[in-house]
Amino acid sequence: MKRQFIALILIAQAVLAADPAPPPAANPLAFADGRVVFGIEDQTRFEYRDNNFDFNSGIRTATDDSWLLNRARIGLQLKPADWFTFYVQGQDSREIGSSRPDIPGRLGAEGDNPFDLRQAYAEIGDAKSFPLSLKVGRQVLLYGDQRLIGPLEWSNLTRTFDAAKLRYAGKNGLWVDAFVSSVVVIDRFGMDDSDKDSLFSGLYAHIPTLGIQDTEVYALYFDDTNRNDHFLTLGTHWKSTPGKLGPWDYESEFVAQNGTAGGRALQAFASYVEGGYTFQQPWKPRLSLEYSYASGDGNAADRKQGAFQSLFPTNHLHYGFMDAFSWSNIHNVVLHLGAKPNAKITTSLDYHFFWLADTADTWRRANAATAVRPAKASASNDAGSELDLLLAYAVCTNFNVALGYSHFFAGGYLSDTGAGSDADFVYVMTGIKF
Repeated sequence: MKRQFIALILIAQAVLAADPAPPPAANPLAFADGRVVFGIEDQTRFEYRDNNFDFNSGIRTATDDSWLLNRARIGLQLKPADWFTFYVQGQDSREIGSSRPDIPGRLGAEGDNPFDLRQAYAEIGDAKSFPLSLKVGRQVLLYGDQRLIGPLEWSNLTRTFDAAKLRYAGKNGLWVDAFVSSVVVIDRFGMDDSDKDSLFSGLYAHIPTLGIQDTEVYALYFDDTNRNDHFLTLGTHWKSTPGKLGPWDYESEFVAQNGTAGGRALQAFASYVEGGYTFQQPWKPRLSLEYSYASGDGNAADRKQGAFQSLFPTNHLHYGFMDAFSWSNIHNVVLHLGAKPNAKITTSLDYHFFWLADTADTWRRANAATAVRPAKASASNDAGSELDLLLAYAVCTNFNVALGYSHFFAGGYLSDTGAGSDADFVYVMTGIKF
C-alpha cells in the first residue's frame, strides 16, 4: 500500500509541474456543417482496493486486489434539420486482471458487458422557434446534482433509460420536463433491455428565482411489481446563482416519500444543506461544509418502511469515493476544500463523518441495496470517517487524467458487528473524448 501511495504522489507532482497543453483544433469528427457528428470516448481506470468490502485486514479476499477497468464508446449524431436529431451510441465495458468474477455486481465487480447499445433516440423540436420538444428512445436522465437521478458515469457500466421525455423550454432558463421511463438492465450475455416490470415517471421543473438561485421542484413516481414498490417522491432543490452572493454560495434539497416499498407502507425523508466560501486568491480555494440526512427503518418486522429509497442516483459524487454509502439511513457531515492551481488543474480534499440514522436498519452501500453488515440495533451508530483526495489534469479538451486516494477510518459500528479494519483505495484514470 505504501508503494502505491508514493507512486501516486510522484505522478501528482509531475502533473502539477507540467506545462499547459495548447487547445485542440475544432472537432475533426464533425462533418456537413455539424449535421453529421461522430463521437469517440475511452475511459481507463486502474484501481487498488484493500478492505473496502469486508473491513477485515485479517482475511485476504478477491475484493482486496487491483484491476483495470476500460470503457469504450462510439456514437453518431445526425441532424438533417434544425428541428430533428437522431443519436445512437454503443458501449463496451471490461474488467481486466481481477480475481473477482467478471460478472457485474458479483463481489462488487464491475464485470464485463461486451459491446452493446447504450443510447438510441430521436428528438423532435427546436427551442429557438417553439418551446416544446420530444425525445423518445434509449437515453440518459440527469437532474439536479444527481442525488436521485443520474447516469452513474463513475461506474464502468453506467445507467440509461428507455424513455419518452417532453420538455417545455420557456424564457430565462425556465423549463419543465414530463417523462416516463424504464431503467435499462445490463445483460452480460445478450442485448441490454429495459426492466419491463418497473416504471419510473415524473415531472421536473427548473425555475430561476429572483436572480439569486435556481429552484427545482419535482414529483417522481416509481412502480415495480416484482418488488411491490409503488411510491411517490416529492422534493425541491435550491442552488445559488454563481456570483450573485459574492464569494458565498449555497445548495440544498428536501425530499419526502409516501406509498408502498417492499409491500410495506413507506414514509421517508431525506435532505442536505451546504454552504461554501470561495477565497479571492489566485488558486480560487473554496471551503464548504455539508450535512446530509436520510431516514432509516426502525423496525424491519412491522408494516411500516422508514428507509429512504434513493431511486437512480450517482452516489459516488456525494457520499465518499470509496462508494460505501448511499442516501439512505445516514447522517453525513462533510468538509470540502477545493482549488484550481491553474485553468487545467483541479484539486479537492473531502473529509466525511458518517453515522447511521438508525442501527436497527442496515448500512447500505452506494448501490443502495447491498448491506455492509447485518443490522444490529445495539451497535454504535458511528460508522467511521473517510478522507478523499483528488487531482485532475485536463491535458486538453479531449484528454484528461485523474489521480485519487481515499482512506476509511473504521468506526465503532464496524467493531461492534465484526472486524473493524481501516480501508484504502487508490486509482489512476484517463479519459479521451471527441
